Parts: sequence; C-alpha cells; structure tokens
Amino acid sequence: MVVRSLLGVAELAQGKVSVADLRQVSIVDLLGRDVVQPNQDLLGKNISGKVVMVTGAGGSIGSELCRQIVSLKPKTLVLFEISELALYTIEKELSVANIDIYPILGSVNDTKRLSQVLKHFEVNTIYHAAAYKHVPMVEFNNTEGVNNNVLGTLKCAQAAIDAKVETFVLISTDKAVRPTNTMGATKRVAELILQALAQRQNNTQFTMVRFGNVLGSSGSVIPLFTKQIKENGPITITDKNIIRYFMTIPESVELVIQAGAMGKGGDVFVLDMGEPVRIDELARKMIHLSGLEVKDDNNPNGDIEIHYIGLRPGEKLFEELLISDNVSETEHSLIMRAEENFIEYKELQVTLLEMEAAIDKGDQATLRRLLVKVVFDFKPQCDIADLLYKR
Repeated sequence: MVVRSLLGVAELAQGKVSVADLRQVSIVDLLGRDVVQPNQDLLGKNISGKVVMVTGAGGSIGSELCRQIVSLKPKTLVLFEISELALYTIEKELSVANIDIYPILGSVNDTKRLSQVLKHFEVNTIYHAAAYKHVPMVEFNNTEGVNNNVLGTLKCAQAAIDAKVETFVLISTDKAVRPTNTMGATKRVAELILQALAQRQNNTQFTMVRFGNVLGSSGSVIPLFTKQIKENGPITITDKNIIRYFMTIPESVELVIQAGAMGKGGDVFVLDMGEPVRIDELARKMIHLSGLEVKDDNNPNGDIEIHYIGLRPGEKLFEELLISDNVSETEHSLIMRAEENFIEYKELQVTLLEMEAAIDKGDQATLRRLLVKVVFDFKPQCDIADLLYKR
C-alpha cells in the first residue's frame, strides 16, 4: 500500500509539477519504523520442507502468510478458504511458485471437511487466520462472529489434534485485551481455547500471536483515507483523540511466523508495535504527503476537510496488547512472551456448549452474557447491536 508525495514545493510553485505528478511513498514512511532483520532459522523452522495449511488463505493476513510461506520452500501449501473468489485470487497469484499448492474450499466450522483435508495432505503446520475481524460488522452479526471466531477455532484445533498436526498458530489481536466489542471478546475466547487444549494433550503445539492493526488490510483506515483524499474529501475519523498501534502486513506476518516457531505450547506472543499512532495526525500527514492542505477554521482555503463522526459500535479510543504486566523477552527484539491466565478445558467446555446452543436459537442476549462470563474483563461499549436482535 502506498501514498504519493510531491517532488518538491519549489517545482510545484514554478509549475514544473502538479498534484497529478505525485511520486509514491511507502506506507512505512508514515510509521517511521526501523526495519529489524528476521531470524532465518525461526522463519524456516515450521515451514521449510513441511506441509503447511493457512485457514482464511484469501484474506489480507492469510494471503500475505501464503506469499511468505511460499518463499520459505514448504513441501506443500494448502490454501483453506470459504470464499471462492478469494481462494481463486490467491491460488492464481501463487501458481507460478515451484511447489505443490492446493486450493481447498471449506469452512472452519465444518469438522469433517477439516479432518479430511488435514489427514489427506498430512499437514504439519497450521496458521489459523480465518476470522471475522471488522469490529462494527461483528457487532451487527454477533452470532456469526462467535460461531466463526470461537467455535470455528475450537473445531479447527480439535481436528488438528486428531490429525496429529505438529504446530498450530493462531492469528490473534490486541482487541482481545480488555475487550469492549464482540470481535475482541471472541478472539480472547479463541486464545482461551488453545491455552486450555495445550494443557491436556501433546499431539499439537498451540501458539497465539497477538498484534494490532495492519496498514492496508481490509477495513484499514489507509485505503479509506486514500480514497477520500482522491475524492477531495472529507476524511472521516471517529474521534479526534483515537489512537491505534500499526504495523505493515509484511512486517506483522514475518513476525508471526517467527513467533510461532518459538512456541512451546500454549504460548501467547505479543508483537512490539512501536508507538501508538494518533489517527487524526495520520490523516493530516497523508493529506500533506499528497501535496494538499487541511481545510479548517484556521485554513478556510485548504483542500481537504476532516469530519469527526463518533465512535462506532464496539470501538474504543485506544487498544492494549497485554492483559497483565507479566511479560518476558524472547530471542527476537520485537516479540514478547506474555503470561496470561487461562481456564481449565472442562470448565470452558461447558460455556462453549452453551454458546453453541445460543447460536442455534439466535439468542443474542444469552450469547452476550456468556461472553461476559468467560472473558472476565469484557466491558461491552454498546448494547447488543445484532441486526436480528428483538428488543
């Protein structure tokens, strides 16, 4: 993902260039982050020469995982995806690679399909990226969010254990920490499931990697702001004080692969996302990099207005990466190991069965109660917003 900047103010003033002559600037420039060289041994540990499967292979994170996995020379790459178009797109992109790539249509909620695939290809490593991640969209579709993010993770993990998959890496999120929305709560439950399963079996090594927003992903502010600037504004921001942690998709995926290779079973890894970014400042920087000016009371002759539209259902002003302060360093400077509390599987299983029953009945009130019960620090930012909820 790129934006563009002017070659120089002098050239613009002299008529040598115009706003149409913008040059590309890497999104990395917006973050001002230094690149940390990867540990090649960690990158290849769970991939090179192995059979690897990515769930949600056509998504923004899943597809980048597939690209980097291909470069690490696996024996086989299995693309598991529910969207036919997304699967077709990533399979076509990777078809030039000189390895065996198999596009598999399927849902992580289909236990039989999962088991057949894992056993047929004798999968060694799973990167579980399949999830609904858009906060307001999950808030409007609570039952599907829980069904996919929670029960889908459970079924995928159980199928992995049954098929004796060696390594299972969950792509988690900072929104799982003290969540204020259903999406974050479902991802914390997914972590709790893997933590619990890690304690009761030795077939599969479960690892969770938690990080913040990625630039350029579906739902990211960067594509939205770029489109709004191109259309001459206004740029829409939920709140002037909202802040987020950001990382580029390639950087985050590279760190996910390395963190997954350090897991010993039930580990929760947290990526160092750098300093949080104020979204208002990010928008203003993008406007300036585009050779334009913010239009406001101080500059009524500017080009692009910024409108503040209020927080959407489930959103909060800031995100966190750690539930507790119990964190330790790892062999990689940008990856930390967090020690988080977990629930024994027997206790957790009761709640999961109740969640499944609530989903079957479309009982959003019970589902909300169960999420609050199992995720101790879940403080919903809004009332139930499911579009099928009968108030």
